[in-house]
Amino acid sequence: MILKKILLFFLFFCIFSFVKSNNSDNNKISNTIIEHITDSHEWNIIGSSKNGIIFSLPVFLWNNGLEYFSSSQFSSEKVVKGKYGFYKMFHERIYKTNSYGTLYIDTKGIPKNEKPLDFSITKNVISIMISVILLCYFFIRMKYSYKNNQIKWNFGILLEFLILFIRDKIAIPNIGKEKYRSYFPFLLTSFFFILVNNLIGIIPGFPNVTGNINITFVLAGITFLISNINANKSYWKHTFCMPGVPIGIRFLLAPIEFIGIFIRPLTLCIRLFANITAGHIIILSFICLIFIFKNFFIAGFSVIFGFFISMLEIMVSFLQAFIFTTLSSLLIGISVKNYENKIH
Repeated sequence: MILKKILLFFLFFCIFSFVKSNNSDNNKISNTIIEHITDSHEWNIIGSSKNGIIFSLPVFLWNNGLEYFSSSQFSSEKVVKGKYGFYKMFHERIYKTNSYGTLYIDTKGIPKNEKPLDFSITKNVISIMISVILLCYFFIRMKYSYKNNQIKWNFGILLEFLILFIRDKIAIPNIGKEKYRSYFPFLLTSFFFILVNNLIGIIPGFPNVTGNINITFVLAGITFLISNINANKSYWKHTFCMPGVPIGIRFLLAPIEFIGIFIRPLTLCIRLFANITAGHIIILSFICLIFIFKNFFIAGFSVIFGFFISMLEIMVSFLQAFIFTTLSSLLIGISVKNYENKIH
């Protein structure tokens, strides 16, 4: 078995060693991967910027007043004139500039120009709107599908199963039967929002919303606020003044526990972002191998493994939604439970 693995590795090593690739093509492909996993002011469904299906999205800026443009006006790094100044886009960020479009780049390659407040509707925003519309449609239809306390819609049965699963296996065990109702709507919203956006992100041409760390940071931030605002005295007492622990040890543990209050939700943010982003990069990398090596054998290898990873991504979409919801309920449960009568 080990010998077969060694021979298989040697075979692929030989193939990749002798197949030639073009550096300019490699750069284009790497840019394509990065463009897919990052947000942008244009939605490129398919094809290139010259020959493809591209939707120009609205750009809203605030610079001593509201400015409105179309993202197509910023194409090819053009200088755009507004009512209150001149603007130029650089790596999907819009900067204030002069009529010549001068950008003052620092040693790290980042412009030092001031940035206006950007309230643009990007492709991630559009995708979030689509997911919200889908969720509203599913659950409103589910509501009106009940007849004699029995749901008659097949897809609604699946939704009902997921709702009961979250209630019985996540919310009640982690928060408690007496207090879970107050936080159950948030847990349901988090689960289905993450799940729908995970699945939408797998569709070719659609943006990777949950692979954007800004989105996952906001979701984790909401969990942080809910868990700490609703935390009871018992939680804070056991965090900063641990009963039964010597005073000297308390002074050592209190700063660690304080830092842990922020680290726990931060891990929620990073875990969801990293897992979803990694899956997308792997799929795109397999597909792009076809264009890098331009080899029939590599094409078959890429298609098969790309399809396998895509199927795996569907499972990961459910898994990451489940993990985020479970850990959120756990953090909330830790903060609202009463520990006074528990043995330490």
